[in-house]
Amino acid sequence: MEALSYLENVESNARTYAQTFQRLFVSGKGMRIRDASGQEYLDCLSNAGTLALGHNPPEVRDAVMAFLGSDHLQQALDLATPAKHAFVQELFSMLPAKMREASKILFCGPSGSDAVEAAIKLARHYTRRSPLMAFHGGYHGMTAGALSAMGKLSPKSGDGLIAQGTHFLPFPYRFRCPFGTAGEHTDQLSIDYIRTVLSDPEGGVAKPAAVIVEVVQGEGGCIPASAQWLRALREITLEQDILMIVDEVQTGLGRTGTTFAIEHAGIVPDILVLSKAIGGGYPLAVVVYAEHLDTWGPGMHAGTFRGNQVAMVAGVATMQQIRRDNLVANAARMGELLQSGLRDIARRFACMGDIRGRGLMIGVEITRPAANQRAGQADGALAHAIKLNCFDNGLMMETGGRHGAVLRFLPPLSITEAEVGMVLDRFEHALAKTHETRPHLTREAV
Repeated sequence: MEALSYLENVESNARTYAQTFQRLFVSGKGMRIRDASGQEYLDCLSNAGTLALGHNPPEVRDAVMAFLGSDHLQQALDLATPAKHAFVQELFSMLPAKMREASKILFCGPSGSDAVEAAIKLARHYTRRSPLMAFHGGYHGMTAGALSAMGKLSPKSGDGLIAQGTHFLPFPYRFRCPFGTAGEHTDQLSIDYIRTVLSDPEGGVAKPAAVIVEVVQGEGGCIPASAQWLRALREITLEQDILMIVDEVQTGLGRTGTTFAIEHAGIVPDILVLSKAIGGGYPLAVVVYAEHLDTWGPGMHAGTFRGNQVAMVAGVATMQQIRRDNLVANAARMGELLQSGLRDIARRFACMGDIRGRGLMIGVEITRPAANQRAGQADGALAHAIKLNCFDNGLMMETGGRHGAVLRFLPPLSITEAEVGMVLDRFEHALAKTHETRPHLTREAV
């Protein structure tokens, strides 16, 4: 384990996953990965949702190897190439019809953060307004502009990174209603609040250039917004002449059981941010936006590695396999099966306070019962313990949400029914192991 020890000594304290999963990983196929000792793990992390087809999908690998063996350009700035032409055609063929008909695409630096930066910059350039509206619990990346729209305080506190001019709004988090209700009216209360903020001439909030939102909050704890709430938010932005930026970096390309998460509500945003899965496992990020917004000039947003041809080739192969194998429908079906199995397990373990999500983007909020709280107190320490026991039992996942108390399931879209069963078995085994030192976790079977 010399390599692992060396890396632990020289890598930054800013590492995240490597500090939790302290193994040297040597191979991966589908949703299975192996460490140097030969231990196999079911990967419900999928590189933070990037690996739509799991590790080393043969068709993507073959497409990349064939491309690398050719004399095509592998990096091309923003020059026209056959790989870019094929990628744009394939991506646009999968967009909702109304976006397909009247959109432009911008290739950004190869990260979701940079695409968010481009989206914010475009909105400000077009509207000539500076303020931004974002949501509690939102996550949009780690660069300065993206951080300004992040709900989580710890990555930006104390370093002057909390940008002025960003107003945070209550996301419809029904399990922990920001208005203190039992959750039945959270959506409407949130919409009413947003309307009030934007219409009150003495509310102290300037009209923003844009509202940026996730259809399902990822790092925020797999919290889905309802179709009704999203449609109401879209109506408000249209009425108020405010641009709507939808961040689908994690949800795009089938993750939520539709090709794009906006399809659950049938909305068309002004700006759509995409990364992760669209590159087929390689770094790629784009912004797709309404063509009338395309008023900026050459060089207004650029980056050396925005022309990652290998990622475009891998992205085309990934999109084609998703379409051919009907993996969007599989994500919806397997997601329902996984949630159903988790609810069954929750009947035996009282710490599973809430199970939620959409498609194969599922969160389990771990709680500690509290007499005066409907939802119970979020228990990040317990969630962390369960996560480590999952890992010891051959199941890899991450935590997120408030206090790190949400266990997140992000398996590849190609997961099978048998693999769902294996995930559930290993998860329940880890819960039982955690119960050995915390007997209060269980409840009488229903």
